Amino acid sequence: MDLSPEQPGRVRAPRDEDAIRLIAKDAKFARDGVFTVGNNTGRLPFAGYASDTKTVIGAEIDLAQLVTDALGRRLEIVSTSWADWPLGLASSRFDAVISNVTVTEQRKEKFDFSTYRKDLLGFYVKAGNPLVIREPKDVAGLKVIVSSGTNQEQILLRWNDQNVKAGLKPVEAQYYDDDVVLYLALESGRADAYLGPNALLSFKAAREGKTRLAGNFSGGWPVVAEIAVTTRKGAGLAEGITHAINAQIRNGNYAKALARWNLSAEAIDESRTNPPGLPRA
Repeated sequence: MDLSPEQPGRVRAPRDEDAIRLIAKDAKFARDGVFTVGNNTGRLPFAGYASDTKTVIGAEIDLAQLVTDALGRRLEIVSTSWADWPLGLASSRFDAVISNVTVTEQRKEKFDFSTYRKDLLGFYVKAGNPLVIREPKDVAGLKVIVSSGTNQEQILLRWNDQNVKAGLKPVEAQYYDDDVVLYLALESGRADAYLGPNALLSFKAAREGKTRLAGNFSGGWPVVAEIAVTTRKGAGLAEGITHAINAQIRNGNYAKALARWNLSAEAIDESRTNPPGLPRA
């Protein structure tokens, strides 16, 4: 995995006149000739710092570069905290947020979305373990590591309730505060599987080779969830961005960009503007 600041493997896109024409005539960018993107930097493969500890790299940055190239502009990344991105976008500090933001019905009230990746959770097991997990019954009787208070914990518990009602063995949920202890439990057999965000676990599996994917599913299960480029509501940018992403899907650049970060499992077939999002809780 190349973590150099130069990123020689980063895929670039040609200028896309059709995408540019879809940008509203009255659309205002934060800076002339620049596509300014807010990003919650710090977690690879989404976005983190290169080996020089200052250059931002990652799958989100690669996607941002493809969109920027298609729009004929220069990319500028603005690192921001997760809590601050909505205000930064609303105040025009940046033109878009590309930072693993899931489309929800509540967010659609204030923002426009151009989808670019599935929101997936993954079950990871020790390398060499033949276990396959595709549906709730597959976790019956297993010892599964999960983080407390997370979306994936709630899904696992719903699966377990469904299994118990069907007369299957209950799942044993395990919780660890220390990642080192967590992975030791998985590698030693004290746990059968670890359920977490697919992108993060896939990246670790690719780098270390100690775990492998046993199955994944939507982070909004049973509803499909998608990650999207987020722009201000009515800013006039979303349709152009969606077109730019679809052009990269068709020409193969999109697939190459995801493959660089071991995220091919999260590829979508088509970018959509403001699709149905996760429902309100």
